[in-house]
Amino acid sequence: MKLIKNIQSIAKEVLQQEAEAVRNLIELIDDEFENCVYAILNSGGRVVISGVGKSAIVGQKIVATLNSTGTPALFMHAADAIHGDLGMIQDNDVVIVISKSGDTAEIKVLVPLLKRTGVTMIAMVSNRDSYLAKNSNFILHAFAPLEADPLNLAPTTSTSVTMALGDALAVCLLEARGFTHDDFAKFHPGGSLGKRLYLKVCDIYPNNALPVVSSHATLHEVILEMTSKRLGATAVQHDDGQMAGIITDGDLRRMLNEHEGTGILHLKACDIMTTSPIAVGPDDYAVNALEIMQSRSITQVVVVEEGKVLGFVHLHDLLREGLV
Repeated sequence: MKLIKNIQSIAKEVLQQEAEAVRNLIELIDDEFENCVYAILNSGGRVVISGVGKSAIVGQKIVATLNSTGTPALFMHAADAIHGDLGMIQDNDVVIVISKSGDTAEIKVLVPLLKRTGVTMIAMVSNRDSYLAKNSNFILHAFAPLEADPLNLAPTTSTSVTMALGDALAVCLLEARGFTHDDFAKFHPGGSLGKRLYLKVCDIYPNNALPVVSSHATLHEVILEMTSKRLGATAVQHDDGQMAGIITDGDLRRMLNEHEGTGILHLKACDIMTTSPIAVGPDDYAVNALEIMQSRSITQVVVVEEGKVLGFVHLHDLLREGLV
């Protein structure tokens, strides 16, 4: 099969057209969009999204985004609504109906049924003069004059615009509700994403040995402690239990280079240690410890609270948790 244009040119034209349509949405964000946000916030109910065809698929994605960002939502297929699914709608819900034209047969059957329920209805539509737009309380203007395919038939640009507008709506609702990092973690507990959001240093370090020596410990004692605990480091503490520093494998190598040809057996922990080590607190997120290790090119950080050494977090711990 021979193409008039090459593949790369076609792909670039599609992306350019869709990107331009999404950019044009910026000019359509006005008081009406803001009113839609407040209508949802003030409803006290859920967002029910409906549509048919590709609009239904996009609607399901928007529902998933709303649910994961603190706005309760569910999907109701427009064709199933007239066969009993209207029963899922409650009095204080807000219904968003998605349709590019706003004039399809399914929409013209659905809209009167929705109006009888008395719920607030929002049209997410390209054509503001459509049946759907004229019979809704609010309009989210998902304007898409042309699809990206040469026949102007396949839902391409219109679905991209609708999805982007749905994202804008979800993020506005998220910010208006004061949705926090902890809230997001609560809704995303699974997998590596969930762990990045909720796993803390205190969930990890108790599983590791705690290598620690006195600041007066001999070099021999330091090496034995580091070897037996197998973390590649040991904490050093004063007689009162406060942290004095840490000694790592790197510190030992530097010590050997600096004292090449001279005696080293007289050295104490306080002569070798790093006095201002990188440390994290037990309530810090594990992903923050990972970022410190990566930025400093180190493999472990010491866990300290009120000057006392609690333990170590090693890069291998974070690898096991799937954070890397």
